[in-house]
Amino acid sequence: MDMGGHDMGSMSPPAAGGSGGMSMKGMRYTHMTFFWGKNSEILFTMWPGTRGGMYALALIFVFALAVIFLGSRRADACLAALARRAPAAGAVARTAAHTVRVGVAYLLMLALMSFNGGVLLVAVAGHAAGFLAFRAGLCGGPAQVEEDRKNDPACC
Repeated sequence: MDMGGHDMGSMSPPAAGGSGGMSMKGMRYTHMTFFWGKNSEILFTMWPGTRGGMYALALIFVFALAVIFLGSRRADACLAALARRAPAAGAVARTAAHTVRVGVAYLLMLALMSFNGGVLLVAVAGHAAGFLAFRAGLCGGPAQVEEDRKNDPACC
């Protein structure tokens, strides 16, 4: 849609003190569909930017967030034992773990809202790696699926 020569692809307001018109130099474009490329903004303004090494670091960060998300669920099961021995301390520890888990989940959601295909792939890969490590029993202990089945009355 032509609005007197102004591109309406960005929702950025005009610069303060300007003439009311938008210059192309100050405008940023936000993708609303998935795209492939390293020139993206993930979580923070101008991060990772246009440098390829920073994009790789951003992908590693998103992967780690997804693994941490699944690991925090395993930590909650361990904290349940603490709650049985010391109810007040256990409740505080489980609340802290829940807070971290929700914060990580929101960060992952916001990273995915960059609509970058690479971010989507590493988030899914991070969830898969976290599931393999913490829920499928690869990192010691019984598989989480078996523990879930024992605690589910509808399953028995």
